[in-house]
Parts: sequence; C-alpha cells; structure tokens
Amino acid sequence: MKQQHLFALDIGTRSVVGLVGTPGELQIELVAFERQEHHTRAMLDGQIHDVTEVAGILKAVKERLEKKTGPLHKVAVAAAGRALHTISATADMDVYNRGILTPNDERALELTAIQAAQQQLATSANILHPANYYCVGYSVVHFALDDIQLKSLVGQRGKTAAIEVIATFLPRQVIDSLQSALSAAGLEMDTLTLEPIAAINVLIPPTMRHLNLVLVDVGAGTSDVAITRDGTVIGFGMVPYAGDEITEAISQRYVLDFNVAETVKRQLCGKNKKISFTDVLGMTHKVASSEILDGIRMQVAELAQLIASQVLALNTSTPQAVLLVGGGALTPMLPEALAQALDIPAGRVGIRRPDTIEGIKNIPASLCTPDLVTPLGILNLAGGRTLNFVNVEVNAQPLRLFNIGNLTVADSLLAAGIDVRTLHGRPGMGITVTVNGETHFLPGSLGQPGTLHTNGQPVKFDHPLADGDQVTVTKGSSGITPAPALSELISVPDPITVLINDTLIEIAPIITINGQHADTGQPLADRDTVICRLPSILGDVLLSAGIQPQPVVSHYTVNNAERAYSIYPVYTVNNEPATLASLIKNNDMITTVKPQLPTIGDVLGLEQRCDDSITVLFNGSPCHIPVHRFTITMNDKPATLDTPAQPGSKLAHHVISQWSPLISDVLLAADYKPLLSAGPVTILLNGRSTEYTAAVNEGDRIEVVTARNANTAG
Repeated sequence: MKQQHLFALDIGTRSVVGLVGTPGELQIELVAFERQEHHTRAMLDGQIHDVTEVAGILKAVKERLEKKTGPLHKVAVAAAGRALHTISATADMDVYNRGILTPNDERALELTAIQAAQQQLATSANILHPANYYCVGYSVVHFALDDIQLKSLVGQRGKTAAIEVIATFLPRQVIDSLQSALSAAGLEMDTLTLEPIAAINVLIPPTMRHLNLVLVDVGAGTSDVAITRDGTVIGFGMVPYAGDEITEAISQRYVLDFNVAETVKRQLCGKNKKISFTDVLGMTHKVASSEILDGIRMQVAELAQLIASQVLALNTSTPQAVLLVGGGALTPMLPEALAQALDIPAGRVGIRRPDTIEGIKNIPASLCTPDLVTPLGILNLAGGRTLNFVNVEVNAQPLRLFNIGNLTVADSLLAAGIDVRTLHGRPGMGITVTVNGETHFLPGSLGQPGTLHTNGQPVKFDHPLADGDQVTVTKGSSGITPAPALSELISVPDPITVLINDTLIEIAPIITINGQHADTGQPLADRDTVICRLPSILGDVLLSAGIQPQPVVSHYTVNNAERAYSIYPVYTVNNEPATLASLIKNNDMITTVKPQLPTIGDVLGLEQRCDDSITVLFNGSPCHIPVHRFTITMNDKPATLDTPAQPGSKLAHHVISQWSPLISDVLLAADYKPLLSAGPVTILLNGRSTEYTAAVNEGDRIEVVTARNANTAG
C-alpha cells in the first residue's frame, strides 16, 4: 500500500522527533507529532553508537504516529555534519535545441553537478577510501545561462546553461548506522539531507540569502553551521562540541547522573531560582541557578569560541547576524558569549523559533521551539527535490547510489572506487639493453581488456542501472614486461680452439652483464649492459683457459738487503714471440717459453744511459765515456751489469761519479789496445800533446799517434 503521508525523523543525540504531514499543492499540512528521548547515551556527537537502543526509540515513535496516520514505511531523515566534507562543483550543458527550459532540465543540471562532485571526491588524494562516503545534501550556489547568473533556469531560453553547487559528503559509517537503525525499526530511508541544510531551508529562504547570515544548529552532540552570502549558501561546517558538554560539566561538578544533570540544565532560567536535585550518593541539594551558571560559564565560552572559529574559517570575515536553533540554542549565556567571540553586537545573535515556515502550515504553538526547526526542515524537504537512493551491487559489494534519473554502470564503478582505466589493461613496460655498445629496445606485450556485466549480461559503461542490479567487473590484465635471454637478441659466436703447451683447449665467448659473468640463458632486465665477444688477444685467451700468468720470483741479497725480482712468463704464438696483447685466432698454437735469467742490471735496476756519459771524438769517431763508474760483485766476485744474476746470489754494487773523465777513461771506453810493433805513442788532446791523467770534457778531440803513423805521415 502506497504511503499517503510524508514522514520525517530527526534522530538527535538526546531525542528523536517524528513529524507526519500531508502533501498539498503548495504546502505540507502537519498532521502528527511525537518526541521521545533516548534512555541511555546511545548516540554521541551525532553518531549512533547503540543501534539497537536507537532502533527501539524509532520504532516507538513510529508506532505512536501510525495510530494517528496509518502505516508508515518510508521516512526522510537528516545527518549531523560530523566528519563532513564539502566540495564545490560545476556543470554545464548545451540547451540550444531544448527550447524553453523546464524544471526537469534544471534538475538534470543539478544532478550532473552532483556527479562532478562525486568524481572529485573519488579522485581526491587527501581522503582515504573516498568510496566510503555518501552525499547527504547539496545547495545550489547559482545558475547561469550564457554567462548571465540567474536564480532559476525555468522558463528561460539560451545556448549554454551552467550551475555551481556545494555538495556535502559524510562517511558511510555514519549513514550505514542510521540505515541499520531505520531497518531495525521497520523503516526504509526515502530521502537524506544534512541537518544544517534542512534548518536553513526553512529559516533563511532565498530572499534572505543576499545577507551574510550564519545559522548554527546547536544540538546535544554537534553544532552544525551553514552560511549564506551573495544570494546563496556558501558553506557548511561542524563543531563536535554542543549541549552535552555543558550537561557533562554540571554532572561532574555536582556528581550527578547524566540525565539528572540534563534536567538541571534545562531549569536554568533565572539567577535567583533554587534548583533541587539528588546526586549519585542519594543526597539532595538545593542550589541557586546563579551558582550553577557560574560553574558552567567557562564551558559555554569554550562552545562559543569553537563555533566562532568555525564560522570565521568558512566566512573569512565577521557575519552580519547569527541565528541559533536546536535544543542547545537555549543554553544559558550562549548568545552573549557567541556575540563576544565574533565581535558583533549582542542583538545580532538571536534564538530562532519556527513560528512561521514557508511550505508548512498548521504548526501548533507547542512545536514553535528552537529544537523543532530542523525536524520541520526535514519534513519540508521530504516533499521536495532531495536525494534518494538506488540499491545495486558491484562485485558483490552493496552500494546505495543517488537516484539521479539516468544512472549508468559508470556511476556504480565511480561509487565503488574502481578506476575505469584499470579495465583496459595496460601494455607491459618496454626495456632497453645495450649489447656490445649497441642499444636494443624491446616493447612489452599488450594488455587484455576487462569485462563488464550487469545481471550476467555483457554491457558497456553507459548501460543504464536499475534498483537491484548486480554489476560484475573484471579488471583487465596488464601486458608483460619482456625478460629475454641474450641468445634471443644476438647470435652468440661459436667457441674457438687453440693449442696451449700441447693441450687442445676450447675457448668460449666472454659474456658479462653489468660487469658480472653470465651465460646466454640469463634473463635481461631494463638498462642492462651486456658484453658478448670471443677472446681476441692472448691475455683474454689465457684467462678463458683458466691460465693466470704468474711471475717467477727470484730472491737476492743486494748490499746485505733482501730483494725479490719477478719474471713473467714469455709466450710465443705459432713460434713467434708474443705479448699478452697479441691477436689470437682459431687453431693458433700458444707456447710458454722458459724466461731467461735477469741480468745484474735488471735486478739492481741499473743501466748505462747516454745521458750519464759525455761524448768525445776518439781518432775521429764518437766515443761515449761513462761519468758513473760501477763496482759490482756477485758472490764476492767481480761482475758487470750484463752478467746473468743467479737466483739466491749475493750482490753488491757501488757507484762512483766522475763528472770529468781522464784520458785513460777514454782509452778504456774506446777499448784501445796499442800494438807493440807500432812503437811509442803520443796522445793529442784537441791537437796538443797530453798525459794519460789529463781530464777531458764534452766534445774534446783525442787522437793516439804512434811512431809508425808519424813516419808514414812524414
């Protein structure tokens, strides 16, 4: 049976208020009203903590109303602004061919903007698990038609219509607990809004929104804030501090049960009045209200300061006036404290009662209290354009989507927090490797697309959704990043064979990856540097054959000090002398040659160099005369620099420097041996006769003249 009435519930921290009205052409006629307080603190700060307790209260209120109105199944509710996220969003659409715009056109534009806000939330990097948030209301900032701002689009004609909205979102935990309590009470949530939206809807109509006004709904657990300016609602906020904190202060001060403290708080009206109460010890007290007020003055000031801070954060300046509603608005001293905190005249902060509300008639005097503003606002919105829901499942996850009239599969994916891009399957990452200095790029494989099904049938993103639909999403699989083996990239050269010291050895290619030895089957990764080549020089061939050229070390005693001398092996390639850098080819013959003994000059590190001598002309030929004279012995016997040094020998050497050699040194250097038959000799130095002990210098001319030579010349 279709419900004939509009049913609204205000589920507050302290009490539940139920209103039933009959919708008319222009107004809602109020026909029934019930209120019941929670028996325990089943709700804190606007959040349901004891679903069973709250559901019992809801059921009791519902049953009492049904005795007056008949069956009630669907209900309009509102949520407090705890953990509220507010998002500003815009949308536009081409209306050139629509003719005169209708309310449906305006509604479609509003809902498009709400979807845009949902998408902003779903892609936000600042909110964890954005899919766990519900939109609980929205407010139109302004419409525009061809860049001209309007209050409404209905009846207008133009090319492009636009809208800006403020959409508000709450965690699904808040909404789900509310839904659970309603379900337990036999009720179905029909519409949902935000408490400050409901309150502002009835107290601040569009004709007043050009003023910078603040509406504060002070409840028991939260103080919700809404602000108007420049013809629209500019923001919503919430303070998790309200009337319960004042009650708690009284309870702590006088050791009272919380419910008793709440009763005491409600009796605070005159400073000279005496209030009686009984504490938890059973003792009865009679205390002047002025004393109790003095005890809560600090908490009231703190509440006012927190509300003022939220107002200034949203408004960025001092507002023109503040309207207080909700049961907590009656908190003593609050209007004065809030005016002081905002630095505005005390007369600009007032408590508002729903004496007259546009859209609702027959409001009895008993309901004209500040705490009935929000319930009446919820009832008023129940017959208007408030959001309702469509229940669907995405991969077996239940979702409640807002019935925007043209819901699609894409909307359900967005609400479930599924990134549509993951359905396409991304290609695998390509890799770049360098082989022997040549760069190779290997692309990844293509990804596989995912699938979309609704109720078991394949669909596309724009497929429309209906209540109860089951959407199944299979994400696409990404492509594979290649990991090829070296043998897949290049042709690995065949081994070569060489004969080393009469042993036939196979020399495999040298393969390294990033400087580390590898084989042809090792998979390659991005940015790998690969070397793959045959050994081409003797040193590499020997290393590949496992032969590390090791020196032969001989030990000597030089001038009574121990000294070691190393001789590296000598090699021939095809019987030709070779070095470690000699080129090698297939079938070459490599032989290790026994090295010769080093000379004494090698061991001592001495050699006769030209720059350690002077040059003279001896009998017309250049002759080099050492300026250093070496005295060398091996095992105490005279030796020269060219004498082979036997391992284990005892060597001694001394050097005598003679920078001006004598004629006798010249004759020794020239290995001059006179003939006895030649007769007496005459030595000429630069043409003059001289002695054997005469010193010679660089460039001097020395001649040896014998008697025979002289006679022949004569």
